[in-house]
Amino acid sequence: MTNLSSGPALSEVRNIGGWLAVLGSAFFFYLATVIIRWAARYVEIASAYFVFSRFLLGFIVVVATMLLRRQHLAPRRYHYLVGRTIANTVAVFCFYKAVEVGTVAEANILNMTYPLFVAIFSWFFLREQREVFSLVIVAVAFAGVWMLLSPGEINIRWANLWGLCSGITAAFAMVYLNISRRYHDSQTILFFMFGLGTVLMLLFFHDAIFWPNATELFFLLSCSVVGVLGQYLLTYGFLYVTAVNGSIISSSRILMAALLGPLLVADPQLTFGGWCGALLIFAANAALALRRS
Repeated sequence: MTNLSSGPALSEVRNIGGWLAVLGSAFFFYLATVIIRWAARYVEIASAYFVFSRFLLGFIVVVATMLLRRQHLAPRRYHYLVGRTIANTVAVFCFYKAVEVGTVAEANILNMTYPLFVAIFSWFFLREQREVFSLVIVAVAFAGVWMLLSPGEINIRWANLWGLCSGITAAFAMVYLNISRRYHDSQTILFFMFGLGTVLMLLFFHDAIFWPNATELFFLLSCSVVGVLGQYLLTYGFLYVTAVNGSIISSSRILMAALLGPLLVADPQLTFGGWCGALLIFAANAALALRRS
C-alpha cells in the first residue's frame, strides 16, 4: 500500500491536484462568460456591472483571508501594482464586453491570444528575450486569428475587436504581474487588483451599477463567484505545476469554448477555418510555453 505521506507520493498527488486546479480555473473562467450569456435571456445587466461585482467580491474575499491569516499589506512598487490593476481592469471589461456583443466562443479564443502579445512586447522591450522562433510562432498564431475572424466577411465585427483588445491588455497585465511578483506577495497584488479595480469600475461606469433584484443578484453573484474561484484555483495550481504545463492547461479554454459554445449558449458552430484558427492559436500558446522552458 502506497504511503501518501511519503515525499514522492505526496509530490505526485500535489502535482495532480495542481493540474486539476489549473484545468478547473480554465473551466470556471469560461463558465463566467456562459453565465453572462444566460443572464441576457432574463435580465438587462451591462458587462461593466459584471466586472464591478467580480472585483468587489474578490476584494471582500482577499480582505477576509488576510484578516483570518493576520497578513499585512506590503506594497513596495506602487507603479507596478497600479499598472497591473489598470491593465487587468481594461482586459476583463473588454473580455466581458466581447461576450455581451459577440459569441462566447470567439470572445474566449481571442482573449487567449494574450501569450502571443506578451511575446511581441518582450521582443520590443526585453532585448534578452528576443528570439526569431517566437516571432515565427506569433506569425502562425495570427494566421489562426485571421482564420477565426472570417476575413471573407466585409464588415469587421466590434465583438472581435473587443476580444482582441482583451488579449492585448491582458498581455500588458501579465507583463506587469511578472515584474510585480519580484517585489510583492500574491495577496498584496490581489488586494490592489480587486480593490482599485472596483473603484475604477465604479468611477467610470457608475451609471451601469444599480441595486439589483433577486434575479439580477443571482446572475451577478454566480458570475462573480466562479470568476473569483477561477482566480484562486489558478493561483493554487501554479504552486504545484510548472509554468509550461500551467500555460498549456490554461490554453485548454480555447478548446472548451469551441466545443461547448454551441451546446451551452447556442453559439453558431465554428466553421472549418474557425476550428483551424482556434487550433493554431492553441498550438502557438503551447509552443511558446515549451520554448520558455
